[in-house]
Amino acid sequence: MRLHDRFSITRRITLFTGATAILLCALLATSVMMGVHRYASDTVTREVAAAGGRVAVELERGQLTYPLVEYKSRNLQVVDPSGRVVASTTKMRGKPRMARFIPPDTRNSISCVVCGDIFPAAECNIVVAQWAHRMGDRWMVYSASPVVPPWVDPWLAALVGASAAALAAAITYVGYRNVRASLRPVNAIRVELDEINGNCPSRRVPVPATDDEIRAMAESVNRTLGRLEGALQQVQSALRHQRQFVSNASHDLRTPIAAMRAEVEDGMLAPEETSVPQLGSVLLPSLDRLQAIVHDLLTLDRLDHGMRGEQCRLDLATVVSAELRNRRHPAKRVESALEPGVVVVGDRVSLARLLTNLLDNAERHAKTTITVSVRHDPGEDPGAAVLEVVDDGPGIDRDKRELVFDRFTRLDAARSRDAGGAGLGLAIARQIAEVHGGSLRIEDSPVGARFVLRLPAVPAAATAAAERPPPHANR
Repeated sequence: MRLHDRFSITRRITLFTGATAILLCALLATSVMMGVHRYASDTVTREVAAAGGRVAVELERGQLTYPLVEYKSRNLQVVDPSGRVVASTTKMRGKPRMARFIPPDTRNSISCVVCGDIFPAAECNIVVAQWAHRMGDRWMVYSASPVVPPWVDPWLAALVGASAAALAAAITYVGYRNVRASLRPVNAIRVELDEINGNCPSRRVPVPATDDEIRAMAESVNRTLGRLEGALQQVQSALRHQRQFVSNASHDLRTPIAAMRAEVEDGMLAPEETSVPQLGSVLLPSLDRLQAIVHDLLTLDRLDHGMRGEQCRLDLATVVSAELRNRRHPAKRVESALEPGVVVVGDRVSLARLLTNLLDNAERHAKTTITVSVRHDPGEDPGAAVLEVVDDGPGIDRDKRELVFDRFTRLDAARSRDAGGAGLGLAIARQIAEVHGGSLRIEDSPVGARFVLRLPAVPAAATAAAERPPPHANR
């Protein structure tokens, strides 16, 4: 299992920070000790050279005293031109010369590290060789001191090591606190998300005050929750409508089925008093009602799924005129005022169904007269095509004008005195209007109900171009 699978983000970043801090602090401590060691070594070399130089000056002046003056941690030897040690400090007395190298002719002194030989085993010394001129001859003065150890001084090494360890620990701790502080908003978002459910879809995760990636994530989560809340509300609304739709449909289907069952049971109980034509004449109206309900339900299903018929340019006045001519023996007088040239794009069959539903509704509730009009409302270019169906019935209260477009809705007022009607006609009419990009509403009227259909009109230029014959059409 990999490291990031075993440890949390906080631990992984803390471990990385700690390892990096230890490495960097170790490098820093090593660099400091190397610098101090280099400085100490140079200082010792200069001091050794200075001690040998003083002896060389005394030798050149003839003021050299024997034995040589002792210096702390310093060893000195004076070698005559023949290579014999003629003077030395106490520790070097009786020993051969400490080194064999001599400075070049171009230099007066030279230094080198010498290990072993006349020095104690496993001990290295910094040896400086210098020329001294006396009575025309060149004498050699060697001065030596033990090399500086890498740790220079135990107390200094301990201090640098402890400082580096404290610095690494401080960096690791600061990194840990920073990670914890950075992830605290993430934990708050997680806790809030765990508590959000269907009973509280309006809750949102906290947004931190910092301007960083976590704030952007919180805002994105809140936007997503908002969209989910809207989708949930739509689903809940759809489910409520679906349940209401099923309840109303079952009620409307149950009524004709119960009536037919009652007639059939009566015929079976008294077969000698019932004939097939008589039973059929009683059952056919209920079957017609069932067929109409099923047909309307299939129409609504197609409209809900956005199914549209053949789209073409239609003169709305021509469609209305044809539908009025096809209505035989209307129960109420129909007056029309149709403005020609009001062109829309749509399905002729669907628009005819819309008008039929409006006329059927008007016939059921009008007292004597139904008025149908088609006109062009300029408004914004290209304007709107307006179809109005007005009856002189009891009208519809303002607070119930949207209710009549709900499926299976029949008002309990005077407008529900019709025999038949499943309450789907107006719902289908509005659905057809919306599929065609228009609207169907009930607007104010001096008397009765006034249904107003508005559809997007086709611009006059487009209509003229469509009706203009192609070039050379008459040849």
